[in-house]
Amino acid sequence: MMKYKKKILVTCALPYANGPIHLGHMLEHIQADIWVRYNKLYYSNEEIYFICADDAHGTAIMLKSKELNITPEKMITQIYKQHISDFKNFNISYDNYHTTHSDENRLISNFIYLRLKKNFFIKKKIISQLFDNNYHLFLPDRFVKGTCPECKSLNQYGDNCEVCGSTYNSVDLIDPISILSNTIPKLRTTEHYFFDLPQFTNKIKKWISSGVLQKSVEHKVKEWFLSGLKLWDITRDAPYFGFKIPDTINKYFYVWLDAPIGYISTFKNLCNKNKKLNFNEWWNINSTTELYHFIGKDIVYFHSLFWPAILEGSNFRKPTKLFVHGHVTLNGNKMSKSKSTFITAKNWLKYVDSDSLRFYYASKLSLNTNDIDLNLDDFIIKINNSIVNKIVNLASRTSYFINNFFNNKLSDHIDNKLYLNFIKQSDIIHNYFINLQFSHVVKEILKLADIANRYIDDKKPWLLAKKDIKDLKIQNICSMGINMFRVIMTYIKPIMPTLSKNSEIFLKKKLNFYDLHHPLIGSEIKQFKILFKRIDINDLKKLIKSSK
Repeated sequence: MMKYKKKILVTCALPYANGPIHLGHMLEHIQADIWVRYNKLYYSNEEIYFICADDAHGTAIMLKSKELNITPEKMITQIYKQHISDFKNFNISYDNYHTTHSDENRLISNFIYLRLKKNFFIKKKIISQLFDNNYHLFLPDRFVKGTCPECKSLNQYGDNCEVCGSTYNSVDLIDPISILSNTIPKLRTTEHYFFDLPQFTNKIKKWISSGVLQKSVEHKVKEWFLSGLKLWDITRDAPYFGFKIPDTINKYFYVWLDAPIGYISTFKNLCNKNKKLNFNEWWNINSTTELYHFIGKDIVYFHSLFWPAILEGSNFRKPTKLFVHGHVTLNGNKMSKSKSTFITAKNWLKYVDSDSLRFYYASKLSLNTNDIDLNLDDFIIKINNSIVNKIVNLASRTSYFINNFFNNKLSDHIDNKLYLNFIKQSDIIHNYFINLQFSHVVKEILKLADIANRYIDDKKPWLLAKKDIKDLKIQNICSMGINMFRVIMTYIKPIMPTLSKNSEIFLKKKLNFYDLHHPLIGSEIKQFKILFKRIDINDLKKLIKSSK
């Protein structure tokens, strides 16, 4: 096993601080967490940090807090605590979880803006914007809907089309309607600050062609260059909840400027807590550390064009790679509160465990942007058959004999050839893990579980026990079963941390890759206790009912 020192920073897209974490969010955080856990497990001498934060600014938060009759600050604090709890309960192993409404983010956002301005990348323009007379505010892009000016799809937001992927200004929408008042907004003029994105066209093209994206995503991003990059509006008018632009009276940073800067400020906050970390080593433009962003396909435009250009223009390092994933559907339908297909992370855990969702998502995840369907019928079958009947049952059926007839002690003899075949699979599984081919990892693990169970079926220790319950062959066979279970649990550890922890207690041994070359010989195990609960269809019915 090759070991070498790397320094890796991993981020997830920042959840918006106006509502709970749902199963759609969890896909990305689980995907990234599995990858981080595997890297930490396999490369134990690497420096790997995993960070995220709440995206805590914008008109939506201002209006939501007004509706709740509390301050925006109080609302985002409450939601921050909820988000922290949800991620902890799903075993998302963040080294730091922060918020964009922080002193660090204000200072770094101002610093980046002033550096861009000094480098002549900030322009001023008088523009026309949609104004809602009923609410007395300029409408943010997400508070306007209309017909896409490019593909003519109906009911699209004012910043980008979910059908064709085009971005545009809200004033370009055909037949715009205010979501707030359901009225036709009026055009008003205002002075805004713009980031000169077109100046970075060639540099961003070169960066995109360097392998930072999946090929399918790269092809899509290159299409956006065909019509030419445009100046990017980084301004919002008061009333607004966010950071004021330096040297202005009533102008604020657009949330999509200070939100990605939250990656930097969250790491800065981590540096304040961990004095061994050198902030400049990780974020200077010539940094040799690695930076990976996990994001959904709906925010590729911002992360592949605006964000690297902002970093380039302000002399910060750019990401090493963007890992882009699809969305989550439930039983083939888009997640929707009205259709009872909107399930929060908190509500899920009232009826189902976190490991089962982690495993199910992993069984469908690969390095593509296809949507992933959480089909609850398939979910029950997959978890009960794969985890309970195959993997956990392997430990149950073999430990019975070891616990009851051999004083919890494993044999001094195992099938070395078969064991060697099991640990040889680590190279294949390693490549799948590193390349985010988690569905292939799961397939390889289940193949091993089948081989292990077939071995026990062929050897039939229960028949040997009828002749002589103390026959050492029984101990040898079942000890081999326990050793195969241990290898399988080591491979599945990044995916199912709770099951793995329970298995470590049962085996009286930590699961890691270094020890796999040394099978459990003559050691003791604990009395077998239920390691994992079977999924009950009635619990899922209660979950769906409670989500209405």
